[in-house]
Amino acid sequence: MAATGRTSDGDDDQLAAGYAAYQRGDVLGALEIFERAAQDAPPRLRSAALINAASMADELGEHRRSVGLMRTALAVLPADAARQRPAALVNLSQAYQHLGELDSAQETLEEARSLLADGTDQGLLPVACLLSLTAVALHRQQWARAHELAAESLDVTRRLAPELIGHPLMNLAAASFEIGRRELAVDFARQALAAFEAAGDAAAVAETQQNLAIMFVRSGRYDDAEEPLGASQGFFEGAELEHRAGIGAKTYGYLAESRGDFDTARTRYRHALDRFDKAGAVLDAADVRLRLATVAAAEDDLALAEELLAMSFEVYAEHGLGMHCAQLDYWHAELLHRTIAADAHPDPATLSRALTLAVPAALAIDAVRHTLPNGNQREHWHRTVAEPAMRLAFQCAARTGDGQLVADLIDSRCAGTALDVESVIEPRSATLEFELLDPPASDDSAPALHLGTALADVAAAAGIRIAPPPRLSDRGRILLSDYISHAEQRYGRLIRDHRVIAL
Repeated sequence: MAATGRTSDGDDDQLAAGYAAYQRGDVLGALEIFERAAQDAPPRLRSAALINAASMADELGEHRRSVGLMRTALAVLPADAARQRPAALVNLSQAYQHLGELDSAQETLEEARSLLADGTDQGLLPVACLLSLTAVALHRQQWARAHELAAESLDVTRRLAPELIGHPLMNLAAASFEIGRRELAVDFARQALAAFEAAGDAAAVAETQQNLAIMFVRSGRYDDAEEPLGASQGFFEGAELEHRAGIGAKTYGYLAESRGDFDTARTRYRHALDRFDKAGAVLDAADVRLRLATVAAAEDDLALAEELLAMSFEVYAEHGLGMHCAQLDYWHAELLHRTIAADAHPDPATLSRALTLAVPAALAIDAVRHTLPNGNQREHWHRTVAEPAMRLAFQCAARTGDGQLVADLIDSRCAGTALDVESVIEPRSATLEFELLDPPASDDSAPALHLGTALADVAAAAGIRIAPPPRLSDRGRILLSDYISHAEQRYGRLIRDHRVIAL
């Protein structure tokens, strides 16, 4: 059984001691007890102890260690303990999710769901499986599926485990927030918080407080974020939950950065980075390095900023996060451009680097807008990422005096849609969002439609796969050809269709 604070008559004394430690909030102590219990134990007891040890490691943020323990447990699981396999798979999927390995998480959950389909009474496990499936859908930004799974799990939880009702409520909050229904999301989150408080689940209360604080931060409601953030951070630090404490430290850093307090921001981000490194949360660590780079650039340490950006880019590229890479390149170019704009005699080499980063990134970022099936996502992507990135590309091209490039960018933007000139040339303060946006992976199972911009928005809203924009030809010359090729190679995704349209 997974560590839930409950024991049964057949539990070994050491397992019972581990459960008791977990119930007291001593997660590290519980981990040590379970690992000792697994040593030289008979197969059934060993597998049970390893499963619980893996759960404790995951709660402590040691996700890679958790995966190793759980895999070992599954390998030694005896035939007469087969009922433990679905539970172990669900727990393993959670560790995979924390590591960003969503394919592995999905595979383990599908196996668990298949094993649960035989109708055998598995207690609360159907609830856990549905909650984890919802979490994966949320990670993949499949908001409609996430909402559907959350609603299904809400019904199942009411029937099987009403004391856990806060979990599907929080998933409904997350799905609602991402489709732009932010007040409804906050309402769901507060319902979830009340449910966890009523159930006496201190860890879930803290997680919900942190999630609510992040919703406030992402909505620009910084003052509202302070109280739930402080309450949750006290719990996570006291319980030595490295990953969650790292998220809290990063959030505190972002609040300080947003208020111009770079000393505090840098300190908080460093604390977050230390915790993420200890937890093996490499993507979270890369995100924090990106924020530290922004602080370094604000304090005129461009060399340090670029070093940190390079480290983050390497991590994103290794994990196949092409749009994270594109957004990082855009922000890298933005930081360079700020240096250029502040210098009466800017370095031509710096301007060239900014241009080389800005144009491919802008083309890649702009090309994905019709892949987003939700109108709020498309609007948010355009307003916070695509429009600023394209504006920066225009500014860099104009500064170099490359009239042909400026003309090509205009033609590319005007193909099928009107160019909002004011949005391109009007000076605005670019900002880096609290979280990088990453469009969901495209579904290659259905043919893509070739539509103009207006119809593409309609089709995308209906969930229809839309082809990337076409390539444009001017008297045999493909516009932006070198930049397009570079972007597709650098970000690992098609940003222009193979069709060619003559101007």
